[in-house]
Amino acid sequence: MKHWPRLHDSYIARTVLVTVLAAWGVLLGLDVVQAFAGEMDSLGRGGYTINHAIAATGLTIPKRAYMLFPTAAVIGVLMGLGQLAASSELTALRALGLSRWRLSVSVALSLALLTGLMVVNGETLAPWGEERAQAIRSVRNNNMVVSKYSGLWAREGGMFLNARSGEQKQRGNERWLELRGVRLFEFQEDGRLRSVAHADVAEHRGKRWLLRNVERTFFDARSVRRSRAPQELWDSQLDETALASSVTKPDSMGSGDLRASIDYRKRNSLEAGDFELVYWGRWFYPFNVLALCLAAMPFAFGSLRSGGYGKRIFIGIVFALGFFVLQTISSKLAGVYRFDFRIAYALPPLVMLAVSYLMFRRRSS
Repeated sequence: MKHWPRLHDSYIARTVLVTVLAAWGVLLGLDVVQAFAGEMDSLGRGGYTINHAIAATGLTIPKRAYMLFPTAAVIGVLMGLGQLAASSELTALRALGLSRWRLSVSVALSLALLTGLMVVNGETLAPWGEERAQAIRSVRNNNMVVSKYSGLWAREGGMFLNARSGEQKQRGNERWLELRGVRLFEFQEDGRLRSVAHADVAEHRGKRWLLRNVERTFFDARSVRRSRAPQELWDSQLDETALASSVTKPDSMGSGDLRASIDYRKRNSLEAGDFELVYWGRWFYPFNVLALCLAAMPFAFGSLRSGGYGKRIFIGIVFALGFFVLQTISSKLAGVYRFDFRIAYALPPLVMLAVSYLMFRRRSS
């Protein structure tokens, strides 16, 4: 008898892992096909070929797997337990003395290995692949290159632009690209440096760039001049879409780089909310996966003779996916109202686990 729990754990783990991997494979396959179809629109731009599209899509697979795993885990767990329930094996396990809580622990342990692998993937392969995919996509613009250490470099005629970081901004229906830590190097036709400009921010507005807090140095034949301006307009034909796809995004960075970026921005009184949002999301990722699956577990139990098991699984999936909505709202509110992101990430799983606990108690009574 003392060996039975181990046999039960192994059997439940094998069943759940098979269904999780199956759900994961379907979701990932659909996502990759959709991403590859999106790359087709860029063929022929610059030196971008079908081989570049295949490589760029393939390199993003680790990140896509990381992002889709929580959803696949929930669907796979409910499918696996549904399979056991349909064959009355859940009833048999219950008859042997295994409680709902014990079965839930078996499911959680079976997911722990995959969750651990995804945590490692999120810190290694996913950022590495995203960085190289961005470099491949930069082929679409022959005058642009992305450097890991010096940010984005772009060229238009005799003007060279360097930006430390950037992101897409949105207010209502208006969207624009914002580059930070911008330097502009202007060269004359004979190769001599004409001027160097430093701007805190460059915003792409319409067909122009708005430079804020500009300090410009002019190199004349026999002198050097400096000028300052709160803002300047710069007429440029630089491709905003290409630049936007090449700026470093927080969700494409490892936790170490995110932590360094957060510290840098706080030391210089810069906004670090977007980086903190992603950073703490990485730390809470394994807890979220397990909490999400456990929160959906009550929908896998109940009297099988009452029927409607497919309905319970559907409700369970909807209930679990509501977790993502709750966490997204919570994290966005943390950014708006400036409260700790750790609270924002911890609150949704705790709420879902509390609801799951009450449902377990109700079904057990």
